[in-house]
Amino acid sequence: MIKHIVCFKLKDNSEEECKKALEILKSMEGNVPLLRSIEVGADFLHSPRSYDIILQVTLDDEKALEAYQKDEYHCSVVKKHMHNVAETSVAIDYAL
Repeated sequence: MIKHIVCFKLKDNSEEECKKALEILKSMEGNVPLLRSIEVGADFLHSPRSYDIILQVTLDDEKALEAYQKDEYHCSVVKKHMHNVAETSVAIDYAL
C-alpha cells in the first residue's frame, strides 16, 4: 500500500475558499476508482508555519500512484482547481 499526502497553502485561506477546496478534494471519492481511502482536512491553528489543507489518499502500489497522477477526474477537476487556488504545496509518498 502507498500513502500519498499533499499539504496546500491557499492564496486565499478564507473559510469559504477552504471549504470549496475540501469539497473538490473529497469529490474524488467515487470518481477516482484507484483510491482505497481518502481523508481531507483544514487547519484550525493558522500558525505562520501551517498549511491550510491536507489530502491523504491510500493506493494499492506505485503503479496505482502513477495511474492516479494521470486519472482524468483527478487531472481535469481536482488538480486544475487546486493549481489555481494554491500558493504552494508539499507532498510525500511512502509505502505502508
